[in-house]
Amino acid sequence: MNRVLRTALAAAILIVTPAFAHNGVVHLGPLNISVPFTRATLPNAPVGGGFFTVENTGTEADRLVSASSSVAKDIQIHSMAMEGDVMKMRELPDGLEIPAGETVVLSPGGFHLMFMGLNQAFVEGETVTVTLTFEKAGTVDVVLPVMTSAADAPAASEHAH
Repeated sequence: MNRVLRTALAAAILIVTPAFAHNGVVHLGPLNISVPFTRATLPNAPVGGGFFTVENTGTEADRLVSASSSVAKDIQIHSMAMEGDVMKMRELPDGLEIPAGETVVLSPGGFHLMFMGLNQAFVEGETVTVTLTFEKAGTVDVVLPVMTSAADAPAASEHAH
């Protein structure tokens, strides 16, 4: 009976774990993607932002080359920087480099995903799934919890370890 119980428990853990993937780290080869989130948008808002952290534990640089989701017509990879007194946002047409042994943070006011032509509002408490494509590591789905419209990071409970 013990063996049956252990097998059932192991199977339950394997089934339940993906449902909570947005609370932990998503692994893709040497890349670790963590603390994903997006912000709530107003109804009929044309754009939204996506944020997360990518750690490259490998010995070679990789590059986030594209993102896609059913919630938007297009997703662009953007940077934001001050030019004089003006905050400028621009698309990174060649993607975002993730240097070997380094961590790159996509956050409000910095690098981020820009969801263009939203098909639906981002509602606080819901989630948005985005497919990220890296030049070397490949493709992975990441679930972004929708936080308040002013969130600078996920809620503490979303990324507690």
